[in-house]
Amino acid sequence: MPPSGSVDVHQHLWTPALVEALRARRLPPYLDGWTLHVAGAAPFAADPLDHDVDARARAARDDGLALAVVALSAGLGVEHLPPDEAAAVLAGYHAGAAALPAPFAAWAAAGLVEPDPAALAALLDDGFVGLELPATALADDAGWEHCAPLLAVLERRGAPLLVHPGPAAPAPSAAPAWWSPVVDYVPQMHAGWFAFRAFGRPAFPRLRVCFTLLAGLAPLHGERLRARSGGDPAATERGRVDPDAFLDTSSYGPRALDAVVRVLGVDVLVHGSDRPWAVPQGTGLGDAADAVVHRDNPLRLLHGVRPAAHGGPVGRPPDGGPAQAVPVGAPAASAAPVPLQEGRR
Repeated sequence: MPPSGSVDVHQHLWTPALVEALRARRLPPYLDGWTLHVAGAAPFAADPLDHDVDARARAARDDGLALAVVALSAGLGVEHLPPDEAAAVLAGYHAGAAALPAPFAAWAAAGLVEPDPAALAALLDDGFVGLELPATALADDAGWEHCAPLLAVLERRGAPLLVHPGPAAPAPSAAPAWWSPVVDYVPQMHAGWFAFRAFGRPAFPRLRVCFTLLAGLAPLHGERLRARSGGDPAATERGRVDPDAFLDTSSYGPRALDAVVRVLGVDVLVHGSDRPWAVPQGTGLGDAADAVVHRDNPLRLLHGVRPAAHGGPVGRPPDGGPAQAVPVGAPAASAAPVPLQEGRR
């Protein structure tokens, strides 16, 4: 059981408005009743109870959650639809998400054929916590450049980015149901993590980013990176951690979490369940670490603040002076670039 007051940064919930928008479509992604059709995958029969708002709110409270942040799910492929088609589904998603009761909040979503930074800014004004983008859109330098107008809004506003698996490649005809989540989504996140290091962080030094499913365990490949880096100083640093590049724990348990903590420390892990598609596992890291993963780190991801030793969260002033409160949504320009630091283990 997560500690009381926990934050879950990664859930999915099909509100009535989103369901209506998906049922109105005749090409993937669409819903036929409660059967989901997406390109390259077998039809998936969803359980309506998984998307009952009242039932999910009760479940969140039973889990001890003070906040559960829902996302559209970039795996649907809505971001890559023609602009008019994407707009209809995005409107349903945002309308439904904005109407969710406590303890829910939501990530915004955005069309990528014609990125609209003004629309994203308006969604942040309306209370969306940040933006979800597919890992497939951020897998190389061209992707980071194409998404730059949206990412600049996030960095300027001090709002975070959630990197989530995008549409899966077509699975083999005889593939089991787990094929895409295990064989496709994991390398997507792996590529996204290294593309962020190579192209994303240099372009957006103040952007807070969260990679779902432990970034496909990409941080565990640091030794290979150093072995094949050709002497690149950025790749050969040892024990250096970007404190504003987070990994959510969705679908992983104690063994994977222990391995990641040994590489990055505990301060960049955040609780994400991926409900209703996965059930969160215990971290096996102990009560003190659980409090950091479930409460302190998610608050820092969402709001750009660091919890004080006693009491509320505090920010790091650019002049290195006394800690000060940072309001939610404050411009990122008010903060100094975050240096790499040693991970706390």
